[in-house]
Amino acid sequence: MKRLLTALACAVTAVLCAVTALVSAQPAAAATLTEVTNFGANPGNLRMYVYVPNNVQQTPAIVLAMHTCGGSGPGFYSSTEFASLADRYGFIVIYPSASKKMNCFDNWSDASKVRGGQTDPVSLMSMVTYVEQQYHGDPNRVFATGASSGGMMTNAMLALYPEVFKAGAAFMGVPFTCFPNEAAYSPGGNSAPCVGKTAQQWGDAVRNANPTYRGPWPRMQLWHGTSDTVVAYAELEEEIKQWTNVHGLSQTPTSTDTPQSGWSRRRYADSTGAVKVEAYSIQGAGHSLPMSGMAAVAIQFFGLTGSSPSPSPSPSPSATVSPSVSPSASPSASPSPSASPSNPQGASCRITYRANSWGNGFTADVTITNTGTAAVNGWTVTWTWPGNQQVTNAWNAGVTQSGAQVTARNVSYNPAIPAGGSTSFGFQASYSGSNTAPAGFALNGAACTIA
Repeated sequence: MKRLLTALACAVTAVLCAVTALVSAQPAAAATLTEVTNFGANPGNLRMYVYVPNNVQQTPAIVLAMHTCGGSGPGFYSSTEFASLADRYGFIVIYPSASKKMNCFDNWSDASKVRGGQTDPVSLMSMVTYVEQQYHGDPNRVFATGASSGGMMTNAMLALYPEVFKAGAAFMGVPFTCFPNEAAYSPGGNSAPCVGKTAQQWGDAVRNANPTYRGPWPRMQLWHGTSDTVVAYAELEEEIKQWTNVHGLSQTPTSTDTPQSGWSRRRYADSTGAVKVEAYSIQGAGHSLPMSGMAAVAIQFFGLTGSSPSPSPSPSPSATVSPSVSPSASPSASPSPSASPSNPQGASCRITYRANSWGNGFTADVTITNTGTAAVNGWTVTWTWPGNQQVTNAWNAGVTQSGAQVTARNVSYNPAIPAGGSTSFGFQASYSGSNTAPAGFALNGAACTIA
């Protein structure tokens, strides 16, 4: 009997172990869209939904994704590819639901055109702040996108809160301040009320929303179908006028191409080659964007596809500043895989450093000129502060600081510097005492001259 009981116990144990192994072998449950209530000030009476992927980064980027008129946050979640891209790259997506006028986001009231106005933009900012606080979202990697009414609100959010949003992708939108009042806003009316203003007038509308703000301004990606019968295709040109003027660029594109059949792309880059505005015309498309594959292009424009997502504390290539001590912050450390410098030794370069100081803070623009005969494919710039300067955020580069040593690396959209060409990045920092410029810079380990 004792032997029989022992045998039965062993058999039961074996079965339990097998069942446990089978259960543990099952894939983790997919992340789900979750509604958040009491997320903060909500004068627009919006509803908030958030998608947090299972492999979310420790300090994830935030994408605010806004639906069309008549839509909803859950509807935009299920009909677009942003959630699947979040699964791949580890960022968080906010899907708000509008409540006014056929569920359109408020782009017409006087309050919607001023910073802090008591309507939808304030509610949307509460959502962003909530994700930063509750999910450790990265305040230096916040982006906006949307279609139709959501594309219009993308323009508005970047204009009203340019220090918050690093870039936007507006599908089928109109310029900021297009609609003077609710009567002028006619969803589905196939009107083009926002044509005829000059680029200066459109740019002034953005600048006037933040009269004391001097930049950096968010980069903007614009999309429109040539056969749109709801929001006229002509509005794309008005958006281009607005954002090229904000960035101080010509309305003549610096490059044009066809990324795929039926897609015409115009890019507007600054003197360093950094693309600040790009516009896609989709031949024959109606009021039906984003189509398959377009969300991925927007996420790439944001700089969120430069590396695989990871729950580790290491910043991604598009991250900005990590004040913690890290071996990668040392100037002598090897560049990250995203940099992959083609000339780690013997680089020929010139650095132009320009700082704009106030009180105990400053911003600085750094231009890297490749004075050699070979292209640089992946760059890392290092320097040492002579004082107690501390970088707090950056743009067009991933920046880390350890003590007085600073390392800036290219992000996904600006790794190449052709022979004789330049690229630039910038950052904001704090200091006390004197704000003395660095005495020297190095590009991929080789000392640069200073202009």
